Amino acid sequence: MRLWDIIKLSLRMFRARTMRTILTVLGMGLGIAAILFFVSIGYGLQRTLLEKITTADSLVTLDVANNPSKNALITSEKIAEFEKLPGVVETSPAMQLRAQAKLDNITLDVSATGTTSAFLKLAGSKPLVGTLLDDAQPQNVVITQGIAQTFEKTPAELIGKKLSVRLFSATAPDTSLTQKNTSDNAADIFTFTVGGVIEGTDNLLYFSLKAIPDISFDTYSQLKIKNQSSATMTSVRDTVIGQGFSVSSLSDTVAQANKVFSAVQLTLMFFGFVALSVSAIGMFNTMTIALLERTEEIGIMKSIGASRNSISLMFIMESTIMGLLGALGGVVISYLGGFIVNSLLNVVAARFGGQAINLFYSPLWFVFTIIGFGAFVGLLTGVFPARSASRIDPLEALRYK
Repeated sequence: MRLWDIIKLSLRMFRARTMRTILTVLGMGLGIAAILFFVSIGYGLQRTLLEKITTADSLVTLDVANNPSKNALITSEKIAEFEKLPGVVETSPAMQLRAQAKLDNITLDVSATGTTSAFLKLAGSKPLVGTLLDDAQPQNVVITQGIAQTFEKTPAELIGKKLSVRLFSATAPDTSLTQKNTSDNAADIFTFTVGGVIEGTDNLLYFSLKAIPDISFDTYSQLKIKNQSSATMTSVRDTVIGQGFSVSSLSDTVAQANKVFSAVQLTLMFFGFVALSVSAIGMFNTMTIALLERTEEIGIMKSIGASRNSISLMFIMESTIMGLLGALGGVVISYLGGFIVNSLLNVVAARFGGQAINLFYSPLWFVFTIIGFGAFVGLLTGVFPARSASRIDPLEALRYK
């Protein structure tokens, strides 16, 4: 029997038993849709979180902190030493200070960080409005949403506003920086311009150290070291730790988060497979009934010369086609369901002042894998009926009623 004839005979059920076949395909589609829907939630949550906290630069950046117990302090000399390490691209020191910021008649206690223009970029921060620190505009500062809310302004409204900021010494909290580092008659209040706003509920302010060139620091609070790649980052980390410093990196956090999300995805996938198992049982039942209904037909085909392989292949191809169509339908159902749920969530988020997100994400490799898996499940459900059909005795089949 020619292959084309086998294909036509396999497709005949779609015309002869249209409703039953459609319901079987739909059942398989719902099982595939359940897997894809649940796993897409896991991938979507993972991608949303990582996009919020990471950038390409932040993943190859080390965060170095002082360790006074081992006399490991971040000084200008140490920074220069770290910059010479193989694989180090750039460094960005930072000094955390207590400060008071004033806008109009509102004065607010804030935590101010004096640093370089690269610091926020290496930290993975992204501006909601405006820009991050820029060496070309050292008088611009970056603040968090928390400060904007306290000043009763939207982030966009604060861009370009003048802030009066008094910086206090980290070692002497009641002493302004100018009183500690310069003459007593020097002005101790700095005027900055809000250049950007980033996410965050804490009252944090970031300014460029170039804005206060007359003030120097003996040590810094923290240091960011950007590396060429994750491979060189390991050797740099070992060297810095060997000198007694405390070292962490965002890539460690991302690795832990990926492990958690992998467990979540496997759990969600399990629930999807439960639904798929029910669908597979339904398809197996359909193929078994088809075998019983076509017993006499199989006897006729065998009596006129159809081989056992041709009979078997006809059933296997029929179930595989149903599995493939069910998988394709499941992908459509999953995407449609994800779009509806995501749209509803974004409507609710917009009503409460939240940001729009895409909670569902399906990698193409996974979509094609699940389509192939659906066809494979269809093939498996047709194996037993195909073997049974190929073993039917023609004489017994012709007498079957």
